[in-house]
Amino acid sequence: MRRLPSWATAVLSAVGLLAAWWISSLTIFANVGSGNTQAIPTPVQVIQDFGEIGLGFYWTHFSVTLHEAALGYLWGNGLALALAALVMVIPRLEGVVSQLAVITYCIPIVAIGPLLVLIFEVPDRGEPSGTAVFMAALSVFFTTVVGSLLGLHAADKASLDLVSVYGGNAWMQLRKVRVVAALPAVLTALQIAVPAAFLGAVLGEYFGKVETGIGVAMVIAQQALNSPRVWGIALMSGLIALVLYLGVGLLTRLATPWSKGAAA
Repeated sequence: MRRLPSWATAVLSAVGLLAAWWISSLTIFANVGSGNTQAIPTPVQVIQDFGEIGLGFYWTHFSVTLHEAALGYLWGNGLALALAALVMVIPRLEGVVSQLAVITYCIPIVAIGPLLVLIFEVPDRGEPSGTAVFMAALSVFFTTVVGSLLGLHAADKASLDLVSVYGGNAWMQLRKVRVVAALPAVLTALQIAVPAAFLGAVLGEYFGKVETGIGVAMVIAQQALNSPRVWGIALMSGLIALVLYLGVGLLTRLATPWSKGAAA
């Protein structure tokens, strides 16, 4: 039997998920809780709610969250890359940097969220939240540190020795050999960090003191028991995160055509 092309498999999977969603919304999950609240709306209800509130609603909230995610993405990844490069120049720092990355990954969000709300000022309407930016940066730090260190350590030993023979130091090895060798791993880590930063920004908005953003819109819809809007926001969030993820993946393939991941 011939295998289906990838696009056909994707279409069939999407149709299957849509059918399962529709059936679930009309059967066992139709009405739950008090007041016959509909936990899972039908696709038609989600589309109708989208038409009622209009594109302006989504643009108002998503533009703020994307701004926060972008700032957190730059800060978190920038610090992670700088520390990973510093480890190559000063190897004794690797243990400290690795422990720091693990700590940031293991910190309970619910524990530091209220503290961040007290530290950062309340943003004006439409301005990015410091709490959301910090959470986005925290969400990407661990992945980028680990991916960068693995990539930098994967440099060819013979090439490193050649640089040393010609009088190059650790900094020269980093510039001439390690960065090129680590590029596929670093770009892959940066790709994984895209949806992580987006989710971190949304979680940061959940702690309050913001007037616009996906987190705020989601909380308001949940409190109003407006399941079509909750699902609409969630689906739009997933779609945007997927598009950004695939966009960075495309840049990775273009930037590292020699890597196995690009050729696959």
